[in-house]
Amino acid sequence: MDEIKRVGRKLMYHGVVIDAYRDTMLMPNGNTEEWDFIQHHGAAAVVAVMDDGRIIMVRQHRPAIGRFTLELPAGKLDFKGESKADCAARELEEETGYKAGKLELLVTVDTTVAICDEEIEIYLATELMKTEQHLDEDEDINVEAYDVDELMGMIARQEIRDSKTVAGILAYKAFRQS
Repeated sequence: MDEIKRVGRKLMYHGVVIDAYRDTMLMPNGNTEEWDFIQHHGAAAVVAVMDDGRIIMVRQHRPAIGRFTLELPAGKLDFKGESKADCAARELEEETGYKAGKLELLVTVDTTVAICDEEIEIYLATELMKTEQHLDEDEDINVEAYDVDELMGMIARQEIRDSKTVAGILAYKAFRQS
């Protein structure tokens, strides 16, 4: 495969979670093309498994798609240098009111490879301890718990379509069966 090379980059938007760029790319045939690129500042998610085997999920409204979703607890890195494992542990407690006694990397997902470099590390959290939620002022999150087969059915019926959640549940199911 011939090489495609970036020969220019212009910042179009700087945000809290993302930066958007216009890249000028040199194609193998010598032509240049302009591509949009979104740089994401990093995120983590958690498959939190309770002692009874149920998985803790969060239901929240997502304005970008105009509906409520059922998702794994997740969030963005809060500061430069924060590890994704620390982010996962923090988000789990903030969103659900549970703290993980054990946290291990389950799978890493590149969410939108055509336009964005967002990489989400998804962790398996076990040995959960109940604490309390610490929601941000703009968050309204309901905590629910389901067994993995219920979640697999929701994925099959396309009731759960969030990529990190689908990947995390499928990875957990595979991990659990191995």
